[in-house]
Amino acid sequence: MKKMSNNKSSFWLPVLVALSLLTGFYFGNFYMKKNLRFLGNNKLETILNIIDLQYVDTVDMDKLVDNTANHIIRELDPHSVLIPPEELVLVADKLEGSFSGIGISFNMLSDTILVLNVIHKGPAEKAGILPYDRIVTVNDSVYFGKDENEIKQMLRGEKNSKVKLGIKRGNTPELLHFDVTRGDVPTYSISASNNLGNGIGYIKIEDFARTTYNEFITSIAKLRKDGCEKFVIDLRGNSGGYMEAAIRMINELIPANQPIVYMEGKSFQRKEFHSNGSGSCQDAPLVVLVDEASGSASEIFAGAIQDNDRGLIIGRRTFGKGLVQAKIDLEDGSELRLTIARYYTPSGRCIQKYYEMGHSDEYYRDIEHRFQHGEFDSADSIKMDNLPEYKTDGGRTVYGGGGIMPDIFIPRDTSNITSYYSAVMHSGLFYQFVLEYSDSHHRKLSSFKTYEELHAYLKTQPLLTLFTDFAEERGIRKRPTLIQISGKLIENALHAYIVRNFFDNSEFYAIILSDDTTLLRAVREINNGTWKPVTLTIRNSASPFNQPLIETRG
Repeated sequence: MKKMSNNKSSFWLPVLVALSLLTGFYFGNFYMKKNLRFLGNNKLETILNIIDLQYVDTVDMDKLVDNTANHIIRELDPHSVLIPPEELVLVADKLEGSFSGIGISFNMLSDTILVLNVIHKGPAEKAGILPYDRIVTVNDSVYFGKDENEIKQMLRGEKNSKVKLGIKRGNTPELLHFDVTRGDVPTYSISASNNLGNGIGYIKIEDFARTTYNEFITSIAKLRKDGCEKFVIDLRGNSGGYMEAAIRMINELIPANQPIVYMEGKSFQRKEFHSNGSGSCQDAPLVVLVDEASGSASEIFAGAIQDNDRGLIIGRRTFGKGLVQAKIDLEDGSELRLTIARYYTPSGRCIQKYYEMGHSDEYYRDIEHRFQHGEFDSADSIKMDNLPEYKTDGGRTVYGGGGIMPDIFIPRDTSNITSYYSAVMHSGLFYQFVLEYSDSHHRKLSSFKTYEELHAYLKTQPLLTLFTDFAEERGIRKRPTLIQISGKLIENALHAYIVRNFFDNSEFYAIILSDDTTLLRAVREINNGTWKPVTLTIRNSASPFNQPLIETRG
């Protein structure tokens, strides 16, 4: 029996070995073939394929890919960004010059949408919507308590699509229902074009959008018709936009064959832009206002004016963005804005401030650091020692690598700012009061034909007392001494914001800037005839613009 058992073992052992080898070959071949499916064009694609096919749980691959892509982009410079489809519409609307919507400006009052203004001949006006109507329902659903972006997405939509609004109007007991057909609603990037007197025109540019150049030409024509031949262009708070718009506007202001800007990158062939001599304001006295929030296209504008010694730059050091982004559409509807080049002002300087790859948070805290170091209050706190020097057309020294330094530095005006002022302005109560006052008095306030009449009426009202009572009822106690110091500043702001609810931004700026120290300095330089920078020499023959002239592109 023992011998037979040994014979059986010797028989089955080779069979088992053979079967093991065959099984190993089978599964090895199976997994080898299966793993071929994992192979991608690179390591990242391979890893994502493996996760998709073999990970223990089901994974939302689209979300994982988006998170991975965003992380990759964040490892680059601070201005390269991936914009998802749902955010792209709101981002694009700001610079495209129009969007499809119902044509109202609004604010939230007690969780209800309060219509402040209705665009003339826009969809809402055609449907019968009036200022100070309350939107209670949208497509028969009660709508309240949403944030501004949600409301915008709800009111906007495809052109010729309809939205049904339930409106509460005045003391009417029942809701009024309106079917509004969405249509093109214009957006404007020039918020004010005012006659300051003595032939000086003021133009406030919020951003450089697709329509800004045409708005600029219209503003110039309007101001000239009103007797203005000298100009103050306000770029404070303007973070940039389309470079093309800035270039075309500069072309209106400088003589023929003057350099405006040039761009260059690793894979981006150098491109230069010069004035073509067709400008309508080549000799007009000019001052440009800037601050720490002026960036990108605003800095191209200010840099070209400064380097050509065309006019004075007044204010505070600009943001310092000298990078150029290309817009690249992706298959899922998102958009990659990738830095492809740097731009250089006519003197050859790139004003891009220092950044470390992958550390965008620290980069954007630079403005906070400037504030903490006292730069907003004193030009002496700005460290220029390590910045490269360049020469303007007339031989003046300018600096690269850290924004545009103004020709005349104006510190922020803190003379009337107290802790009480900061408390009420930062609490949100100021804007809440303005909205509620405008709403409860809108019949009287809307009866005035001009903003001057409304402003004169507001000056007779005890607005400061009403507001400080309003704030105290909501937790900010009155501080009589501090209110006396900040009273005029608060009252002027109350007048300006109430007027804006019934007129326009031009009228708002006419009031809010009436005692603005930077603007007053600009007016003084123009009136004194000192708006033209003092130059030393003619342009250096070593100018970076030594190639054949290229006309301004439009």
